[in-house]
Amino acid sequence: MRLAALYDIHGNLPALEAALRDVRAAHVDRIVIGGDVLPGPMPRETLDVLFALDIPATFITGNGEIAVLAEREGRDSGVGPYRPIVQWVAGQISDDHARRIAEWPKTTRVGDVLFCHATPRNENEIFLRTTAEERLAPIFAAAGAPTVVCGHTHMAFDRTIGGVRVVNAGSVGMPFGDPGAYWLLLGSHVELRKTVYDVSAAADRIRATACPGAAEFAGKNVVQPPTEEQMLAAFARGELSA
Repeated sequence: MRLAALYDIHGNLPALEAALRDVRAAHVDRIVIGGDVLPGPMPRETLDVLFALDIPATFITGNGEIAVLAEREGRDSGVGPYRPIVQWVAGQISDDHARRIAEWPKTTRVGDVLFCHATPRNENEIFLRTTAEERLAPIFAAAGAPTVVCGHTHMAFDRTIGGVRVVNAGSVGMPFGDPGAYWLLLGSHVELRKTVYDVSAAADRIRATACPGAAEFAGKNVVQPPTEEQMLAAFARGELSA
């Protein structure tokens, strides 16, 4: 089976459209959407594209979806400065969108591969390609799978932790590092993929939305994202925190 894993789309519809062109060209049998489709500047449109896929798709939830559903239910999502965009997204999606998202599990297995958003035990935990193996080995041993695919930190990597192959698929819509749409192809080999697309045109589409902070998202997350080195340093302070 050939399988594509698309994580952390964050409502960046132009990035998703570009990635899906490459996914189709790869002739995959299934797509796994690994959480954090939301929040982002084009939430309704992004969900509509994903729900209309003609390739079988499996969805898991991320911390972003949990936050959006909390706000939709009138609860504080606890996301601090990101709350305005989360509240806006909560008001943009339909009842049907919300119902379908609420049904997504936190993990799923396809063959001998376990898919989770952050770690197998928690959708919020941060770990990096630089996190010490001894801190991570018990977490991934407990998953009971030879391969685990994750996302959450928006930086792709492929490493072995206590005998478990752990692959971060990167981020389709909000990468840290060089601009592009990052995703994972699983088949006879594990391939970290990057789709190059017109980020300037994408930024124009994003700025034209009513999303709070759309201009900042376009500039800082699409056209010129922070470097991997910057984000490794920032995330290192919160390793394995949720």
